Order: sequence, then structure tokens, then C-alpha cells
Amino acid sequence: MPGELAGKLEPIVAEAVAGAGFDLDALDVQQAGRRKLVKVVVDADDGVGLDEVAEVSRVVSAVLDRHDHLIAGAYTLEVTSPGVDRPLTTPRHWRRAKYRLVRITPHEGAGFLGRVGHAGPESVRVLADGQLRDVRYRDVAKAVIEIEFKQPPTEDLKLLEQDASGMIDTTGTEGEPK
Repeated sequence: MPGELAGKLEPIVAEAVAGAGFDLDALDVQQAGRRKLVKVVVDADDGVGLDEVAEVSRVVSAVLDRHDHLIAGAYTLEVTSPGVDRPLTTPRHWRRAKYRLVRITPHEGAGFLGRVGHAGPESVRVLADGQLRDVRYRDVAKAVIEIEFKQPPTEDLKLLEQDASGMIDTTGTEGEPK
């Protein structure tokens, strides 16, 4: 029942979240005693702050109140942003992780660390071991952001910026280091 309810609520909540200027990252409905817990995860290109979470919460709450016949009972609404441990699963996630250090585990071969550059529709450019390489999303089993406690090396950021602006030659075989 909660999964079915989430399917009914998703287009309604997604429209409300988009109207507030954010992306619906996930929607989950769980039974919590006599109430339902409606968990909404929102994201944006520049991240989501506490004030913005509060605004989205008000907007989503109003929409859910107008569609209370779908929920059919009491509910608790939880609006949050994705944590840094969220796996990168869509090109949008990769775009938002630009210049971040990511642990990439391919379906085949050894995993590696790479700094995210340009994220296109089919692949992402990463700087790994001093080399730029394209990684196709379909080849990635798992990718998560690594927490860094210091600023990224300036030369890495400069190389990724030059690559994005087309100032350096980036031709090469996809998935292979240059």
C-alpha cells in the first residue's frame, strides 16, 4: 500500500516541488503506527538550504492537504535534501558534483577516485591519477562523493575548467585515460 500510494503522490509532489524551483530526488511513503510518513527528498543545482527546505515543506504540505483523499488519514511530512552519501545515479547528480572527489566503482575492473568535470548526457569527464577520462554512466556500478577536509588542488580545478571550456585537446577513446 505505501509503495502504491507513493506512485499516486509522486506526480503531484513533483509538480509542487518543481513549481518551487527544485527537483524531486525521491519520494517515500511508510506506515508509522497509525500515521503515514511521507518523506520528500529535494535537490537543486546549487544545493538546498534550510530556509529552502522550509519553503518546499510548506508548498508540499499545502498540496498534500488538497489531496488528502489519497492519503486517507493522518500523515507526517518530512522534507530533506540528499546527504553527501547519496549515490550518483543520474547525469543531474554528476553535474551537481562538479569538482568534487568521487569514488567510482565500475561494473568491471578496479574502482578509482576521480574529480568530476563536465557531465554530459551519456558520460562524465573525470580527472583520475592526473589523466582526464570519460566514464560512461552505464559502466558505473556505484559512485559516491568522498568527503574532503581540505581544498582541492588548484591545478586539478584549473585543468577541469580548461577542459570544460574546450581549451585543451580531450579527444580519446571513451572510458580510457588519455
